[in-house]
Amino acid sequence: MTAAAGPRNRLALALLAGTALSVPVWAAPADAQETAPLQSPATQDPAVAQAADLPQTAPVPASATMAEQGPTIRSVSVAGAQRLEAQTILSYIKLAPGDTYTQAKADAALKDLYATELFADVRIGQDDGRVVIQVQENPVINRIVLEGNKRLKDDKILPEIRLAPRQIYTRSKVRADVARIIELYKRQGRFAATVEPQSVQLDQNRVDIVFEIKEGPKSKVRQINVIGNEKFSDGTLRGEMLTKQTSTFSFISGNTSYDPDKLAFDQQKLRQFYLTQGYADFRVISAVAELTPDKRDFIITYVVEEGERYKFGDVKVDSQIRDFDDTALTATLPMDEGDWYDAKLVEDTIERLAETIGAFGYAFGDVQPQYTRNKDDLTMGVTFQIAEAPRVYVERIDINGNTLTQDKVIRREFRLAEGDAFNSLQVRRSTARINSLGYFQENFEIQQSPGSTPDRIVLAANVEEKPTGELQLSAGFSSLESFILQGSIQQRNFRGRGQTVGLSLNYSRYTKSAQISFTEPYVFDSNVSFGADIYRRDYNSFNYFNNDRNTTYENTTTGFSLRAGTPLSEYMTIIGRYTLQVEDVTLGDQYFADFDNDGIRTCEPLLAGRYLCDALGNRTSSLVGASLVYDTLNNRLRPSKGERVTVSGDFAGLGGSVKYLRGRLNGAKYWGMGSGFVFSVQGEGGYIHALESRGGAFVDDIRLTDRFFLGNPQMRGFDIRGVGPRVIRKPLLDTDDDGIFETVSDDRDRWTDDALGGKAYYLTRAELEIPLGSGARELGLRPSLFVDAGAVFALTDPLTQSITTPLYAQRVDAEGKPLPSIIYTDQATAPDGKTPNALVVGPFVEQYLGDTPKPRVAVGIGVNWNSPFGPLRIDISKALLKEDGDDPKAFSFNVGTQF
Repeated sequence: MTAAAGPRNRLALALLAGTALSVPVWAAPADAQETAPLQSPATQDPAVAQAADLPQTAPVPASATMAEQGPTIRSVSVAGAQRLEAQTILSYIKLAPGDTYTQAKADAALKDLYATELFADVRIGQDDGRVVIQVQENPVINRIVLEGNKRLKDDKILPEIRLAPRQIYTRSKVRADVARIIELYKRQGRFAATVEPQSVQLDQNRVDIVFEIKEGPKSKVRQINVIGNEKFSDGTLRGEMLTKQTSTFSFISGNTSYDPDKLAFDQQKLRQFYLTQGYADFRVISAVAELTPDKRDFIITYVVEEGERYKFGDVKVDSQIRDFDDTALTATLPMDEGDWYDAKLVEDTIERLAETIGAFGYAFGDVQPQYTRNKDDLTMGVTFQIAEAPRVYVERIDINGNTLTQDKVIRREFRLAEGDAFNSLQVRRSTARINSLGYFQENFEIQQSPGSTPDRIVLAANVEEKPTGELQLSAGFSSLESFILQGSIQQRNFRGRGQTVGLSLNYSRYTKSAQISFTEPYVFDSNVSFGADIYRRDYNSFNYFNNDRNTTYENTTTGFSLRAGTPLSEYMTIIGRYTLQVEDVTLGDQYFADFDNDGIRTCEPLLAGRYLCDALGNRTSSLVGASLVYDTLNNRLRPSKGERVTVSGDFAGLGGSVKYLRGRLNGAKYWGMGSGFVFSVQGEGGYIHALESRGGAFVDDIRLTDRFFLGNPQMRGFDIRGVGPRVIRKPLLDTDDDGIFETVSDDRDRWTDDALGGKAYYLTRAELEIPLGSGARELGLRPSLFVDAGAVFALTDPLTQSITTPLYAQRVDAEGKPLPSIIYTDQATAPDGKTPNALVVGPFVEQYLGDTPKPRVAVGIGVNWNSPFGPLRIDISKALLKEDGDDPKAFSFNVGTQF
């Protein structure tokens, strides 16, 4: 190596090391002969040049020198590529053989390659015109993992981010996805959420991307301030807003989370409130939401200007449609001159006028209010202008969105047909009837759009089907029947034909029943409905003999019923029915006695229960009946407006072995109170009258199995059959073993509590459904407050009937074993001296209680919850008024699911 070659070699290395834009040159020259061409005279020190015997030249611009002195590119190659072809990489840059290599071109190539986002690292070097591009490819994403996300599930986040499996990993995409995830949490009100991305290196240049999410708490609204309000307090204005500030009871109202969209909505709510109070000039000057330093809460401040309060000036109607008289319509307006101005009342009037003209066939009638503001006397005159419009006819009815339900099932609920004159009242009624089917989304509305000509309209039912199958399960505990399990399965839109098919099963220790039902609402597409039920019910009653619980009687009922109905008008329907059933009531042998040893065994009322012997035997009931139904409900499943009244009558005696008349009256009315509140009042009552007297001791003319019973679930706050006439039998105890029963047992588990039912009953109910905040609505919670009142009564007292049997009798059972001795008298007082209307019956004391029309009253709260495992109804109630013998029950629930 020459003396000059050493300095030139070192200088060349220095130049290359300082001109790669932070990308180190990885290829070094091999010797002085190869590096000499890289030197530029413009960069040489004169002393170095002289020592090297090189001619000294005047300095020239560096760029010009590099362009002139750079080597010619002899070849361009790629190193380090794994997935990409070399030719593909070279297509992204402008370095090519034959070009002059300069650092500017190398820098441009680096930028072009990084812009593809395919590479994690790129280095460019050249050696005597041989350019080598060393690349490190960005890894391929194997999978995306989200950790720590509980409030937002994977299916809500993954579709919103850019990264996905089998895509190229880049840091810019990761940063963008982190920002996107944080934005999603901000929309949920979680402004303190953080996201930390992590990468896990795998073989074959693959990587797993892990987003570690800390969701943080929901950012609440700590405080809402209002500045500038003088007429209304801060609390009043906060009550009008959708957003609520946190408080002790804010979990009930919800909506305490901050949402920028709600901020704008609340400004509109404030304006609407002031406009309803007459402040027509009200405006919100500013609304500012400030995040607290800990990013947990917001403080919202509104600055308002209330303005002056206005009254209504001259109000009138100006109709361009000749069918309407301006004076007559003006007389129907709900506001008068001098009343405080109310913008909501104006809106309601516009809607009512539009419905009025729509009822006469003017579907596109336009009602526009014209305001005359007088700031001198602070009045607001309103003229409701009804624009001229043609009478409209229905051109077409479209049914869309139904995949299971047949078109005819929807079309037959329309009160309008193609070609009919348009009528807005009939459209509303059609909407209510389709909603009442329960097959489609809630709040379904019939869409109206212009037809092919100005006097034509197209009606469209854009439905969204929902599950119509119901599986209901309920469980409970009854002092009468122990554990109770009830279940039913029903399909209300069988095969999409609108038919209802159902199966119900009830099971408890002493009761079993099964029923199959079928209903066809339109027989052969005619306006006649038909239904049938087949059922079997087994009921076992019991009492106590000493400490043993024994079945007293078994009641088996098998039968069927047929029903058919047809509408008499739009809101009135008549339904006829026929029922045939066979009942068999049997008792165990231990409850029969043969005092005269003549082989004739008779039911012993003091063993079986003196009210049961009259129910013994086999009988057939043949009933024919009819019901008249008046129904204006806007939705039969979840009504919020309208009423329903049913009058029913049944006659038993068209064949069979029993004869009676039975009548019932049911009524319900619903009011929408606004803001989601629904108030309802319901009432029902009935009476059954025997057409023949059966006579005999302890006998009422109406048999036990034909009477009315009252309790849960009809009347909350009481157990099943927990209200009304009953016989309670309490054991007498011989506490000192002297052979005399002197103490009445107070152990309720040893009592026999047999509900007898009654010949008359009534039941009333008032209920208020309460809307909750968004948080509760998301959970599907719908609470309600209720008051139930009712009674069942009018039965013959079985304990006042005379008894003509020996004073003492020793009995044996079917196997000849002796039964307990029975000692009784016709008139006696209980040993405790406190039991009225009681008869001492050997080891028992019997009481007849509850036969009074005095109302029993229960209040409580119920909650409907669309739980993850199905609809759940929970009632917690308190019996305020009750009578001796009634069986209150504070808690009950019912759970089911849909399919």
